[in-house]
Parts: sequence; structure tokens; C-alpha cells
Amino acid sequence: MSKKEGKILIIDDNKEVLTTLKLFLQYEFEEVTTLKNPNQIPEYLWKNNYDVILLDMNFSAGVSSGNEGIYWFNEIRKYDTDVVIVFITAYADVSLAVNTIKQGAFDFVMKPWDNDKLIATLKAAFTHCRSLKELKNSKNIQKTLDEDLNKPFSNIIGTSKSIKQVFSIIEKVAQTDANILLIGENGTGKELFARDIHRLSKRKDKIFLNIDMNTLSDSLFESELFGHVKGAFTDAKENRAGRFETASEGSLFLDEIGNLPLHLQSKLLTVLENREFVKVGESKPQKFDVRLICATNKNIEQLVFDGLFREDLLYRINTIKIEIPPLRKRSEDIVLIANHYLKIYSSKYEKGDLKFNQLALLKLKEHQWPGNIRELKHTIEKAVILSNKQLINETDLQLTSTTDFGIDLHKSMTLDEIEKHVISKTLIKHNGNLTKTAIELGIIRQTLYNKIKKYGI
Repeated sequence: MSKKEGKILIIDDNKEVLTTLKLFLQYEFEEVTTLKNPNQIPEYLWKNNYDVILLDMNFSAGVSSGNEGIYWFNEIRKYDTDVVIVFITAYADVSLAVNTIKQGAFDFVMKPWDNDKLIATLKAAFTHCRSLKELKNSKNIQKTLDEDLNKPFSNIIGTSKSIKQVFSIIEKVAQTDANILLIGENGTGKELFARDIHRLSKRKDKIFLNIDMNTLSDSLFESELFGHVKGAFTDAKENRAGRFETASEGSLFLDEIGNLPLHLQSKLLTVLENREFVKVGESKPQKFDVRLICATNKNIEQLVFDGLFREDLLYRINTIKIEIPPLRKRSEDIVLIANHYLKIYSSKYEKGDLKFNQLALLKLKEHQWPGNIRELKHTIEKAVILSNKQLINETDLQLTSTTDFGIDLHKSMTLDEIEKHVISKTLIKHNGNLTKTAIELGIIRQTLYNKIKKYGI
């Protein structure tokens, strides 16, 4: 038995009508409330939140103009702009029905009603209400994100030559609709750069939507990206917009696209080539208009060479490629970024005006930062939390240099070899505890797990 959803308020001056409606609607909806006196509407709306209101249009004997219903419609709107209203009346003509719809009502029902049609109308109204709330919530989230983007600590920090080159490229391409591919290691801030591209684009007033391609299973891929219609599959209880539709006229950020399996790459390629998608359960294609930004921490050209990534898809997403430098290649920014986060976390944890001593600054600059900015941020936060004095020294940072892991710095080693060695030693140190290992390395458990799998540790 499917779960009943929807809170319905029925307002009618006929007690028999209220009793009849409640008797059969209570089996279709989560909650059905009836109200005979419209003067109590403000009190009911103050105490409760309803999804749909079934509102009679005439409450005075001998009156059939519908003006009373319109009056209460407007009063309800003053209290709750999200509720969906369906009018019901025994006195109706075409002009009255048209007028109610113009006023903003969802639909118009005649008395005597057909039970099946009334249920269908109210369920459609509930679905519409939920869609409106989801859209409003999405806009609120986006507003918060946009506000966050404009906060000083959300901006990308750096004055190094390499980071200035990235800024220069972004300024040139942001105003275009060219597809952009961001290449960079984990923790370099690829999503922040994507948000900056959106913020500087012509689409800045529209939504920025991101999705981690790592999180999409085969079964969810098409539904999440392209949407589905009610009944398309077992759990499809209602129509749902996909990311391409939701991000319409805005920017869509596909993170970790290098991890997308080949058979799903072909589906994405078809959509990008045709600039249209088909919802799961539908046959009619729908056009979309989004600015596509993709990112990966992998060598995507090598993936193409190895047959793990489609070359034609790479061409589609790679109109402009921007390489985000790792922190070790912009060492002159390390102290600047560290001081930035020191100020933030000193304030957050009410530690006063903390500073680094000279040895701590030297330690920060010498460290290789395999976890990049994410690791640096975590290191500073941890040092601030544990600090009991005004000066943070090198010991407070709890950083382990590569030489502490038994690496011969005179021996030629690739970055991958060093990373594998460091992860292995840290795992041994913590007796295989992934959480403690991830914390020390300044990365999340999933990233650690992916690296263990990558290196066959």
C-alpha cells in the first residue's frame, strides 16, 4: 500500500458536503481538515501548513457571483503563498471558471462532482504544490550559495604567477558559453573555480548546479541527469526534473567526469551532441540550454589512450581546458592561504589573534601538501583547535615531512610513487584505520579509499 501524502483543507458552508468529502478523501491523503466558517481561515492557516485548499466560491445564501470565494482566495494568499487552491461551486459558468484561473487558482471543480475526477484534480494540485516548494527550496539554496560566493573567505586566494594565469584564462572565457574542462588534483579547489566561472558569466543570475559523477550508479544516471516521469520505474512516484532541466539557462558542473564508465559516457555524448535529452519514461526529446563545466583529477588524455574515456566526448567537454596548479607548484601562496584560514578559524573558535612563528611558516612552505588546499585548511583548523597559546609553532601543525616516511629524496620518484609510499606508511602507523589515516593526510575517507584502490595498497 502506497504512503498517503498531502494535507488538504476543505472550506465549504455545507456541513453535508464537508462530511462527504472528508469520508472519501481521507483514504487518499495524509490529512484532511474541514472548515465550515470562512472567518476562521486565518486561525487555521496560522496554526497549520496545508498543501492544497479546496475552497467554495459562495458562502452566503442566494449568492452565486463567486466574489466571496475570490475574496477568501486573496486572504489566503496573504497568509500562505505556497498553498495551491482549487475552487468548488454549484454555480458555474465559463467566465467564472476563467476568472478563477486568472486569479491564480490551480483548477475549478463543479458540484456535484465526480469522485475520481476530484481525486485526480487534488492529487495533481498536491504534486504542483510540492514542485513549487522544491523549486523555492532550490532557489533559496542557490541564493545561499551565491551569497557564500561573495564572502571574502569563499574567494580563491593567491598571487603566484601560476594562479594569476588561471585567473587570466577564466576572465577571458567566463563571458562565453564555451564548455570548460578543469584539470587538477584532489583538493585544488576545482569546484570553487567552476563557481567563479559562473559568477563572472552572463548566466550569473541563474542557477549553478553541481553533481559528483562518482555518486551516480548506472540505475540513477539517466534519472538524475535527465529526469523521469511518474511510473517510469518502481520508485518513480512523481514527475521529477533532471539536472539538465533544473540548471536551464544556468551552469551545470559535472565533477569527476573522468570516473564515468564508458557505457554512460556514450549516453552523455548523445545528449551533448543533440543538445536535447529524453526523460526516463518519455519518448519526446526536450531541448536544454546550460553552460557545461566539467572537472577531473585524472590524466584524461591518458584515459583516452587507454580506451577508458571516449575521445569524441573529450572534444565535446574540452573546448577550453584549464589546469589548476597543485599547492606545491604555487608555494608562494601557501603562507598567504595559511594566514587566511588562521584568521577564519581563530575567529570561529574564539582564540583571539593567533599567529605562526617563523619555524611554523618554514614548515608550511616546505611541506609538499599532497592533499593540496583541503589538507592545508584541515591542518590550520586542527592547529587552532589544539592551540593553547598565541603563537602556533611547527609542532602544533603536526605535519610529517616526506623524509619522515623513509623516502630517499635523492632517489628519483614520481609523485604517484611518493603518494603511494606516504599512504602506505600512514596506514601502517594507524594499524589500517582509514579514518585516522585520512585525518592525518588531510583527505576524506572516500578519497583515501580510491587511492588505496588505485595503488593496490
